[in-house]
Amino acid sequence: MKFKKNDLLSLDKFIEESLYNKKFGYYMKSDPFGEKGDFITAPNISILFSEMIAIWAVSFWENLNYPKKFNLIELGAGNGEMMKVMLSVFDKFPLFKDRCNIKILEKSRLLRKIQKKKIKNQKIKWLNDLDELDNLPCIFIANEFFDALPIKQFLKKDSKWYERHVKILNQIKSEFLDIPFDMKQFEKKINFKISSGQKFIEYSPLTMKYLENITNKIKLSNGGILIIDYGYTEKKMKNTLQAVSRHKYVNVLKNFGNSDITYNLSFDLINQIVKKLGPFFQTTTTQEKFLTKLGILNRAEILSKNMPFSKKADMYFRIKRLIDKKQMGNLFKVSFITNKKNKFKLGF
Repeated sequence: MKFKKNDLLSLDKFIEESLYNKKFGYYMKSDPFGEKGDFITAPNISILFSEMIAIWAVSFWENLNYPKKFNLIELGAGNGEMMKVMLSVFDKFPLFKDRCNIKILEKSRLLRKIQKKKIKNQKIKWLNDLDELDNLPCIFIANEFFDALPIKQFLKKDSKWYERHVKILNQIKSEFLDIPFDMKQFEKKINFKISSGQKFIEYSPLTMKYLENITNKIKLSNGGILIIDYGYTEKKMKNTLQAVSRHKYVNVLKNFGNSDITYNLSFDLINQIVKKLGPFFQTTTTQEKFLTKLGILNRAEILSKNMPFSKKADMYFRIKRLIDKKQMGNLFKVSFITNKKNKFKLGF
């Protein structure tokens, strides 16, 4: 039994259950990644993506003045592909490798098993919670992490605010129901005027919690976070809720537990939240600009010199998917948050 008939859940609760319920949650029972899965992420398109992220991490560590011990934390490591490639890059930087404690935050037991099988590294520690981290400098990497966290939706109708809920009709079907909502009280609670200039809001309480935790760690012990996700930078928020199955969009309200439910990040909202949390340096760019500035095309040129034509064509086709404006290049944004005094701008 998944949900009971006539159950009424807030949207974030519905998403939480659909994705992370221990018995039927989407991420708890299947490997959704890759061509044979439901969607494909940048590390599965080209190893050069993961190489660029690894080089960025090494450069940021150098910028932090080569701390003797530090943590590198991947938030939600998918099928482990990015970390596997990053580790092979770190082999070329023995001092970095020696000083680095690698951690992976992963909620899904199934994905943990897949990650451990792929990565095969005894030194990596898997975390259930960021509170398990010690007070060493932390470099956080979040590639398509925040878009997988449950969201609430609020909408304004005739100058009144409503919160979107989901009413369960049967085991495979449900419908949206909007219930009057006290926005002023909510804004007091989160200490943030989120409704300013908005008619529609997407807000993730869990994202807020993670950002508070991560920025506290950065304040206390130094470090930063690199966020790579699909999203937009406009101030006006919009309805971006979607579900994906077998590389196609499907109805969010049907067949829950069998499709990925996700949304596009409002990077403007993330920036506003971070500003409220303290004085930080933050900057955002597109994935195209980030990867190009890091030298992905130069790296491809070096690798392609001794390649047969078919392999060379395949490599450039994959890079095009990552950086083309009509593909992932513009749809995906890259954001970096660190201490106010730090002006590390590699890739930005």
